[in-house]
Amino acid sequence: MRRFVLLLLAALTALVTSGSLAPVASAAPAGPEFLTITGKDGTKLGAHVFRPAGPGPHPAVVLISSWSVNNLEYIAQTRKLADAGYVALSYTTRGFWESGGTIEVAGPEDLSDASSAIDWVLANTSADPGKIGLAGVSYGAGISMLTAAKDKRVRAVAALSAWADLAAALLPNQTWSQQAIGLLALAGKITGRPGQKLNDTLAAYDRNDRVEAMKLAPERSAAQQLAGLNANKPAVLIANGWSDSLFPAGQIADFYTKLQVPKRLEFQPGDHAVPELTGLIGLPNDTWTSVHRWFDRHLRGAANGIDKEAPVQVRPTLGGSWKGYSDWAALEAAPKKLYLSGLTPVVDRTGELTGSARTGWSHEVGAGIDTIANGGTAILTGGAEALGIPQFAWIPGVLRTNAGVWQTPVLTSPATVRGTPKLHVTVTPSSARSTVVAYLYDVGLTGTGRLLTHQPYTLLDVTPGAARTIDISLDPLVHPVPAGHRIAVVLDTVDGLYRGESKIGGSVTFSSPANNPSRLDLPLG
Repeated sequence: MRRFVLLLLAALTALVTSGSLAPVASAAPAGPEFLTITGKDGTKLGAHVFRPAGPGPHPAVVLISSWSVNNLEYIAQTRKLADAGYVALSYTTRGFWESGGTIEVAGPEDLSDASSAIDWVLANTSADPGKIGLAGVSYGAGISMLTAAKDKRVRAVAALSAWADLAAALLPNQTWSQQAIGLLALAGKITGRPGQKLNDTLAAYDRNDRVEAMKLAPERSAAQQLAGLNANKPAVLIANGWSDSLFPAGQIADFYTKLQVPKRLEFQPGDHAVPELTGLIGLPNDTWTSVHRWFDRHLRGAANGIDKEAPVQVRPTLGGSWKGYSDWAALEAAPKKLYLSGLTPVVDRTGELTGSARTGWSHEVGAGIDTIANGGTAILTGGAEALGIPQFAWIPGVLRTNAGVWQTPVLTSPATVRGTPKLHVTVTPSSARSTVVAYLYDVGLTGTGRLLTHQPYTLLDVTPGAARTIDISLDPLVHPVPAGHRIAVVLDTVDGLYRGESKIGGSVTFSSPANNPSRLDLPLG
């Protein structure tokens, strides 16, 4: 596999350098020049650079490779940047491919490497020290933001498919994101050399030790480095997919609201690294167009208007036109309180989502058995959404013995779900540890539901048989619901995306006490 990937990347390099994937400027830039950067601890990092034509000084952008990918990942984009007058360097992060060292999971060593790459650019090219940018996809995005919080020389960042809070991404509501962790671990072992911290973290994951596994998260989370970012004030562009199965949208939206820098946020349909994918081979791409405009404005000083546009730009979750908002709060529609009723005892055993409180009911489900309501498969399901193919479930087929289902009456006029749905529900688990998974669906006339968003929630070491109220913030979305459809909530206890705690033989009871009715706060705009 490794040899195949190298051959594929070599072929891509040949195509780009021959000019077939990128337009050639009248004065072609010099490169790619393949080189080695030496980190502050002596670690050797593989890299390439394109030098723009003409005398400097020039703005410079350093692109940091994704997890398990080397610096050839960005060769189409480094060429385009150099065509536009930038010094453009990309390097392979330590522990992967030709670079030395071990995988440090965006630790201090990785931030030092990013600063060393800036040092090399300033010492060996015509780069302007006052016009330095960092960019990257996924792993490179996270390292870019973390470095900008430490290194004042970074004046602009483009973070694509980024994470902000590593714990919230990989352990949402104390529930292991097992497919995401599995993919990252496998890719790291195939293409790199895991370091001790990564091995210790994976060992803690294997033995179900949440505290030990997440010890590395705060230092590696931009959400914990806000003070540095807000003090240094680099201009930060963040662009993610709504359905990112590695780094869900909710933690990005929370982080964006707390940034006090020139900033822009873009969400569009797709899973991890899908929205920006075509741009990596030099094809037209909305995300990379924004990246170039962002750097042109904040490094070159071009009056291209991107700083005058509404800074929150989104396309609906399942496709549609771009729309801008003045901030995240403006995107969030006012929540409509929809209360969960008791399930009908006969026919379809479905509860209502209604505008008045319904209390005194309970519904017990068998735990540990999956239903057809599920979040799909990491990367693939959200990737299909980028093509307009949503994840479906036939809601009448969801086993009521293992799930609760509530839905609105048929909508008489179109409505748009816009923002973060929040579920407030009382649960009584039969075991000390249990997992609940909440789903939101757009249900058509035939009962077929399109999955809109979901989120797990795990109860740890609670008193069996004791009622507890939980609040689940589902991942945000923007989705127009046609007239004639319904909105449905499904609650079950198992999803293949997650490693939960529900066991066969246990149960979870959903209820709505008179003094604390269960409800869905649905943002409708």
